[in-house]
Amino acid sequence: MGNCCSDDGGGRSAVGGTAASHNNHAGGPNDAVDHFLNSRGYHGLFTQIELSLTASNLRDRDVLSKSDPMAVLYAKGRDGKLDEIGRTEVILNSLNPVWITKHTITYHFEVVQSLVFRVYDVDTQFHNMPVKMLKLDEQQFLGEATCPLSEIVTRPTGSLTLNLVTGEGSAHHQKFGELTVRAEECVGSKTTAEIVFRCTDLENKDLFSKSDPFLVISKIVESGSPIQVCKTEVKKNDLNPTWKPVFLNMQQVGSKDSPLIAECFNFNSNGKHDLIGKLQKSLAELEKLHNYGVGENFIFPTAGGHNYTNKTLNSKLYVDKYSENVQHTFLDYIAGGCELNFMVAIDFTASNGNPRLPDSLHYIDPSGRPNAYQRAILEVGEVLQFYDSDKRFPAWGFGARPIDGPVSHCFNLNGSNYHCEVEGIQGIMMAYTSALNNVSLAGPTLFGPVVNSAASIASHSLANNHNKYFVLLIITDGVITDLQETKDALVKASDLPMSVLIVGVGGADFKEMEVLDADKYERLESSTGRVASRDIVQFVPFRDVQSGETSIVQSLLAELPTQFLTYMRTRDILPHS
Repeated sequence: MGNCCSDDGGGRSAVGGTAASHNNHAGGPNDAVDHFLNSRGYHGLFTQIELSLTASNLRDRDVLSKSDPMAVLYAKGRDGKLDEIGRTEVILNSLNPVWITKHTITYHFEVVQSLVFRVYDVDTQFHNMPVKMLKLDEQQFLGEATCPLSEIVTRPTGSLTLNLVTGEGSAHHQKFGELTVRAEECVGSKTTAEIVFRCTDLENKDLFSKSDPFLVISKIVESGSPIQVCKTEVKKNDLNPTWKPVFLNMQQVGSKDSPLIAECFNFNSNGKHDLIGKLQKSLAELEKLHNYGVGENFIFPTAGGHNYTNKTLNSKLYVDKYSENVQHTFLDYIAGGCELNFMVAIDFTASNGNPRLPDSLHYIDPSGRPNAYQRAILEVGEVLQFYDSDKRFPAWGFGARPIDGPVSHCFNLNGSNYHCEVEGIQGIMMAYTSALNNVSLAGPTLFGPVVNSAASIASHSLANNHNKYFVLLIITDGVITDLQETKDALVKASDLPMSVLIVGVGGADFKEMEVLDADKYERLESSTGRVASRDIVQFVPFRDVQSGETSIVQSLLAELPTQFLTYMRTRDILPHS
């Protein structure tokens, strides 16, 4: 990785304002962003990623000194349009710049986010201008690199080195130095403290009954005023209450040594709650109270002359439980080498129509326009392929009769008798086209066998301690005829590192599929009465998303990170370091 300090002293200085002056992030995940996305119905995985850039061996375009490079970062839309995200500062006289300015970008798991990086040599006459004001066509272009964001975040080191190329004539593939992009998740702290509070001998504030106490925990901000971070429930008629646990994230409170104020109030239905007592403690001090098993006396501020004096009360606050847990994120597991293994199962039942006729759901259009099956494979595969290093994907067909054989409800799409894996997304597409020529469409529509085949691979991987999570995509046009067997297979699979995505194509009634997707219904139950340990199915009818703005992938994959984390957390599986 290049280092500007290895040049001469001139490489250290930056122009165009300080790095901070065009640092365009607000410091970590921000409530306004979360609210903005949630208010628009977006509930997928979004987390803020901070990108930092370095370059090495840049082209030297200056005659008497080295280049003065600046990098510009763009997001590339599906239509190829570039949207500028931000610019770094200008590093003077360096071919190996390390830029200080970082850029924050919202990472969406379910979208392929293409990034373009362009490096320019900024002309001396513009050195006193803010970088935002620079006209890029007046600067010398040193090269560009492009990659999807998911390719950076899936690297164990969180960084990716790309070759800089230029589009100038025949030199298009010539290397013009390297750009290293490092991605870091903006999570202030993943540690959460779980605390159980108890009080003794609280003062009675009510005339005809005992107090109804509740606690409010606040943090003190720089201005000195308190900001509420959590509160307990109200305990009716109780002077020695023990409340349910409260959870405090380190990011919420600032740090373990930041002062917190605990106030105990007596609840009044008119909203004017009486203060019973208060005290100030940091999380570190609350932990000590728990460790030593002692309580701390509340104080009560009373007016005396010009100043408030604090009266110490007999009532005490105890900490019955104090424990800290780290909540790892989806990207922690990915950075720890956990892979998502994509699998696909395609419905070859006769209800799809004769593949040689244009009205068939399996019709391969000579113009190259993908049918619904091809679109689903391409769109889901395009996102998931980055999370699987060997890109060997199990692929099956069901509901057809392979040449001179009985109807099969789970056959290898590649025609092999021995292995079901194909190479890459193109491998799935080729095996699909080839299968259409080599099988005769039949029926009925059974899901059980393909779910069991996928589960068997996931189970084998788990037994061998492989760091993998499996995602089975089933594309179907029909109403399934083995609903209970499918439920049995899914209930069994809910204990495995596995999720099932179902895309319904065509105009059939997909009511039963909605039952499999437990979002709207009860959790799945097997014929023996066993209930699924978690929801692992996501179903989307293709016709619902064809017209809307949300792509099929976003609807399908939105829940996947949550299903993944539920599996990992309920089994106390930690990311590999």
